[in-house]
Amino acid sequence: MNGSISYTLDAPAITDVLGFECAGIASDIRGKGDDRLDLCLIYSPMPCVGAGVFTTNDLKAPPVILSQENLSKQSHIQAIIANSGNANACTGKLGYENAKRMTSKTAKLLGLKEEMVLVASTGKIGISLPVEKIERGIEKAVIAKSRESAACEKAIQSILTSDTSEKSVTARITWQGQTITIGAIAKGAGMIQPNMATMLAFLLTDAAIEQSLLQSLLSKAVAKTFNTITVDGDMSTNDTVLIMANGASGVKVPKSDEEPLYSLFEEAITQVCSVLAEKIVGDGERITKVIEVNVEGARKDADAEAVARAIGNSLLIKASWYGGDPNWGRLVDAAGYAGVGIRESALDIDYATRLVPDFLAENLGISPDQPYERVVVLKKGEPHHQNKPLWKKLVGQKQFAIHLNLNSGEGHFRLLTTDLTEEYVNFNTRD
Repeated sequence: MNGSISYTLDAPAITDVLGFECAGIASDIRGKGDDRLDLCLIYSPMPCVGAGVFTTNDLKAPPVILSQENLSKQSHIQAIIANSGNANACTGKLGYENAKRMTSKTAKLLGLKEEMVLVASTGKIGISLPVEKIERGIEKAVIAKSRESAACEKAIQSILTSDTSEKSVTARITWQGQTITIGAIAKGAGMIQPNMATMLAFLLTDAAIEQSLLQSLLSKAVAKTFNTITVDGDMSTNDTVLIMANGASGVKVPKSDEEPLYSLFEEAITQVCSVLAEKIVGDGERITKVIEVNVEGARKDADAEAVARAIGNSLLIKASWYGGDPNWGRLVDAAGYAGVGIRESALDIDYATRLVPDFLAENLGISPDQPYERVVVLKKGEPHHQNKPLWKKLVGQKQFAIHLNLNSGEGHFRLLTTDLTEEYVNFNTRD
């Protein structure tokens, strides 16, 4: 294959991509009179094809509904306007009108049709937007938009809520002497269990690609990444993943999955989403550990997912992980109440060191040369108590993996989850 992919983490991801401009400004959406950045503008002077994946919550926020409507019109997309500090969710007819005011103001100032602007919001649910402040902020953002890396830094900061770290990544695909770039930013730390988390992710690329193919690749990437993470088992009203492709590189992604460039682009978009998903879990509200739960040997993938989520969302299990207690009995119990027909005599469980790509390891605080360990807990339903000291060692790490084999079929699922701390409880008792 005459191509390769390289990744840059914590990158100026928006302005790494040809043709995109951005801004992040303060408009006092939270009403605290401070200069916290809270409004993000992403813009391409070139028309883009766009695609999106959204929350499946029955109570979708107005920005989600409006962005879905604009994408369904199959027109070109040229801008995203997003705010933090207020989710504009459960806000009735006024919420939809305010979301429309955001897209209308942005479109007017940029000389676009209203349906060429997508909108996203994140923050507290049930409070009306201070839309006049936001409209003034949009005026400032349009003036401030730039291709400078400093503008990207502000744009990334402007979508954060309870996050403690910025989340961005750039992928560069080299193909026959040409380059396609994908840049992406995200936010998310609490209310994380997307089914697409309060989470937002914006991906940009200078590839030339058909809209239907872009939507298909994004949907598949989200299914493998953002839909396989959980911090607290709560799905937001606002989860949104958007991608814009402006074709500025002049390199066209082929339709056929038998073409090498198709495979490279699919791998890059999936890996970009995977990096952001890792960053969201690792920044879970006041968590101390990230755990990978791998379930295989289920009758079907849905059964494997049910087992993984039963384990990953169990408060008892998450509390024991926080305490470094390898209480595998709780794992077995959770696996059983998933209700997929597990046979105890067939069940295998191991604790193990997490394996991650080298380019990601250091960013996660994992030494790339860390020795791999995998220790038996259960084998065909029989416990190996002699391994308890090794179980404690592995569960005491900040990152570890659990492997369950149900030995009943070919179904499998991988879930990233976290522990549960008293600081998570304390943090979420505040207004």
